[in-house]
Amino acid sequence: MDSRRQLKIASLIKEAFTEILSRNGKSIYGKAFVTVTNVTVTSDLILTRFYLSIFNADNANEVVNSFREHKAEIKRQLGEKLRHHLRRIPEIEFFRDETLDNAYRIEEVFRKIKNEKEAFENELAEKEVLAAKVAKAAKAKAPKKAAVKKAPAKKAAAKKKAK
Repeated sequence: MDSRRQLKIASLIKEAFTEILSRNGKSIYGKAFVTVTNVTVTSDLILTRFYLSIFNADNANEVVNSFREHKAEIKRQLGEKLRHHLRRIPEIEFFRDETLDNAYRIEEVFRKIKNEKEAFENELAEKEVLAAKVAKAAKAKAPKKAAVKKAPAKKAAAKKKAK
């Protein structure tokens, strides 16, 4: 778990980095939509990790590689922004945050399961309606049996003795 100091510095760095991205980001990542989802700082304050969420890009890994290529320039700009707050600007690393991509995939799977369940329930309901119609039609076609009067038990016994 990060200490309060780490969290404060990470927040400060994230704020400065997002400002840099809003001003100069298009030169780094082009027309992709990039957001900073998380910033972590190691306990010794030597390394900062940026987690980027990337949308509207043909290849998100190329965008992350572009950030890695511009690492020195970004670190210099961070140093200019944070020179009054930090003695030493930490090394920076960039990672792609796939949390939202995974959430969309899971949501799509749930949607697919729901659609399949609804289709199955509809099919089952149609089969039940069809079975009820078939049973009704079979009942209507079946010949009606005439009611047979049964002779009382005494008459039947008498007839039997007479034979």
